Amino acid sequence: MSEYYACVQWHKGEDESFIDNQYSRAHQWHFDGGLSVPASSSPHIVPLPYSVEANVDPEEAFVTSLSSCHMLFFLSIAAKKRYLINEYKDDAIGVMEEDEEGKIAMTKVTLRPYVAFLGERQPSLEQLEKMHHQAHDLCFIANSVKTQIETQVRLSLV
Repeated sequence: MSEYYACVQWHKGEDESFIDNQYSRAHQWHFDGGLSVPASSSPHIVPLPYSVEANVDPEEAFVTSLSSCHMLFFLSIAAKKRYLINEYKDDAIGVMEEDEEGKIAMTKVTLRPYVAFLGERQPSLEQLEKMHHQAHDLCFIANSVKTQIETQVRLSLV
């Protein structure tokens, strides 16, 4: 078993009454390695100026977490198969909408990984898709959520 730590910290602004619901949603995420990330509600949920568009919101973090977990397993699988990867980029998209229970949820995340391989050893599209399927099956985050996760493979041979 492993445990993971994160501290989420928010403070009321001096000039905010709070009870009128007109307060900043800006806050900080502190991680055990010492990194702090400015966070906020999404402007799609809480309008500006009460959200901070430049900060990371929980919905973006959710999509990023799925994408990052998938990538890390994919890179490990590719390295074990002796494929040389020069670049991996995923333009992932999450869709938040009403689910079948009538609750607002992140119902679908589409991973759109672009992988650039180097050298003579290049996977076929079938091998590439198999590696992505394996990465999805191994991803702890994907295994923890009910969100539909789709992978649209993009291939680049260098």
